Amino acid sequence: MSDCLFCKIISKDLPADIVYEDDKVIAILDIHPVNPGHTLVMPKAHTVQLLDASEETVRELMAATRKIAEAITKGLETDAFNLEMNCGPVAGQVIPHLHLHIVPRYAEDGLKHWPGKSYAEGEAATVAEKIKNSL
Repeated sequence: MSDCLFCKIISKDLPADIVYEDDKVIAILDIHPVNPGHTLVMPKAHTVQLLDASEETVRELMAATRKIAEAITKGLETDAFNLEMNCGPVAGQVIPHLHLHIVPRYAEDGLKHWPGKSYAEGEAATVAEKIKNSL
C-alpha cells in the first residue's frame, strides 16, 4: 500500500534499523522504544490487523517473532519480554499494518501492567457464553 509507513520501510523507500528479514517477515527497531531493543515484527504483505490476516501469515509472523524474541533475550541479556499487538485505533494501533511489539523487560525497568477490572456477579459466565456462541 503506497501510503503505509511500514510498506515504505519494507520496500526500502524509508530507512529503518532492520534486525531480521526473510521473504515473508521483517523486524525493525521501534523508533520510540519502551526499552532498548523494542522491536516491531510485521508481515511484508500489507495486512491491516490480525483479523485481516490469513492463518498462514499469522503462523509465519509468530514463528519469526519467537526467533527474534529469543535473540533479543539472549543478545540483550533481558530478564523477560512483553509481546504486544494493538488491533484497531481504539486499542492503540497507530499504523494500520499488522505488527507485533517485542518489548525487552528488566526486573527494575519500572514498567507496570494495565489495571485489571472485576466482573460483576454472573457477568463472566454471560461474557464467556457470548464468545463461545460467536466461534
